[in-house]
Amino acid sequence: MRLNSAVTGSDNAVSADVSALSYEQARDELVQVVARLETGGEPLEASLALWERGEALAARCQEWLDGARARLDAARTGDGAPGDRVTDDDPAGPRGDDTRPADDTPGGDR
Repeated sequence: MRLNSAVTGSDNAVSADVSALSYEQARDELVQVVARLETGGEPLEASLALWERGEALAARCQEWLDGARARLDAARTGDGAPGDRVTDDDPAGPRGDDTRPADDTPGGDR
């Protein structure tokens, strides 16, 4: 497998190329990069380029995950767009984080 041309270019080219990837694309490519590094056999320069590409891909995945977390937090607090709000009926809604112990007695309730 030949290195992506962005890997052998400047850091800006790598960043620009990675910034256009979806979470799934970045994750899948990161898995391939890790597998190649674990297998070994690459020349030093190619290994370094793969490592740098992996770092950029991991950072892109983290950006997506951070964005998803922010959207979830906004939905829970009602700061999201209309329709994004999590309701009491949703298992992950405001009551989902209730840490009070459940009353296990028959007919008992919270």
